[in-house]
Amino acid sequence: MTPNASHSNLPAAPQRRRLAAVCALGLSLGLGLLPALASAQGAASYPERPVTLVVPFPPGGGTDTGARLIAQRLGQKWGKSVIVENKAGAAGVIGADFVAKAKADGYTLLFGNIGTQAINPSLYKNLPYAPDTAFAPITLVAELPLVMLVNAQVPAKTVEEFIALAKAKPDGMSYSTSGAGSSMHLAAEMFKSGTGTSVLHVPYRGGGPAVADLIAGHVQLSFATVLESSGHLKAGKVRALAVTGKTRVPALPHVPTLAESAVPDFNSISWIGLLAPAGTPKDVVEKIAVDVRQVLASDEVKARLAELGALPVGNSPDAFAKLMANDRKRYAQIIADKNIQVD
Repeated sequence: MTPNASHSNLPAAPQRRRLAAVCALGLSLGLGLLPALASAQGAASYPERPVTLVVPFPPGGGTDTGARLIAQRLGQKWGKSVIVENKAGAAGVIGADFVAKAKADGYTLLFGNIGTQAINPSLYKNLPYAPDTAFAPITLVAELPLVMLVNAQVPAKTVEEFIALAKAKPDGMSYSTSGAGSSMHLAAEMFKSGTGTSVLHVPYRGGGPAVADLIAGHVQLSFATVLESSGHLKAGKVRALAVTGKTRVPALPHVPTLAESAVPDFNSISWIGLLAPAGTPKDVVEKIAVDVRQVLASDEVKARLAELGALPVGNSPDAFAKLMANDRKRYAQIIADKNIQVD
């Protein structure tokens, strides 16, 4: 046996180096695939525990009502509890900030609306989070047309009659909203500008309290979603004079639009949507979006939303992101034009 006989079956040095490089590359590629595989497994098994759905407003409003309907159906679909948690305050900023800072794993979600996602970025100059980058959009759940409501004791039966009353008593009547800069507030200001009326603004901490004080007679007017006012309308506690969208609402077929009543081209609606903290795995976001769309497609949910005056949507995360970007631009202009500021 020669001195090198024991190594005669080993590759030459250059070959060994190439083999080592190939092995290293393979190991690197394998390790690189691990996050993707883990992510895919995570989406497939999601959710593995209860999910918290944060509503940044008090119970009883349109956002809260929509959230509870979706949470119940998602819980049934997933076989896991979907817990609605109300974190109200600062026109939705407190709840939105809570979700923005939550762990980005899909287990803490935001049920936001046009106010938290499209209006607040222009209304609040020092938000505790970056509105454009703090969230991962999931889906637009529904559009919520607004309805112009008056207290049952107000004698006006039409928009024209209310305008006449308001002009006869400048600043003699008031209107409630879910907060300064809310969609209710902006709709009312657009109405005042379009009709030349002067009605005092009384902000509340949510749509529910705003409608409650309208019913109690503390204010005479409010612009609320059909979703949060339909029960009170049926009970005769408030009266609907008009809706604020381009078309009439199926739930209120006999109520005219403001455009056909007294304010040509008037159009102002609210919406509700689902978001996650930025950084939530894309496939988890996509899974939630698909599941919400399936929930919204059910005849039972469509019927319930239609009964409440909401129009189900269920779009893609990208489409929802584009809608929010467009609405931010639109309402930034209105807020600037009307010089609307938070007290």
